[in-house]
Amino acid sequence: MGFATQYAETLYKTSNHPIVVCDRDMVVAFAGVPKKECNEKKVSADVESVMESRQMYCRKNESKEFYVVDGNEKIIISCAVPIISGGDVIGAVVSTANAEEALSEPDETEIKLVQTAASFLGKQMEE
Repeated sequence: MGFATQYAETLYKTSNHPIVVCDRDMVVAFAGVPKKECNEKKVSADVESVMESRQMYCRKNESKEFYVVDGNEKIIISCAVPIISGGDVIGAVVSTANAEEALSEPDETEIKLVQTAASFLGKQMEE
């Protein structure tokens, strides 16, 4: 998924939101988060739940925090969208927030960018 890394980097530079791309089990690409926090790490049950639901998840103010990586509470999901290719969920695109930062709900631009990334990556995998 070399293009996933390029897409994550471009999305991060454009949106200034750290981005994580994962397959069904592990983080496969990321930008804006420390390598040691994400590189080849197992996704959390929270991300698995988003993928299984086939629905976008967006953090709401005062809601329970959902985490990106299994066993790591430093990287919080801001917005997550499953990647669907050929009718199957193959992963997710996640915009993140740092646990030390004040968290707010994702804005419409962040949501649309994550949705677009998931759609694009799903189409790429069909080809």
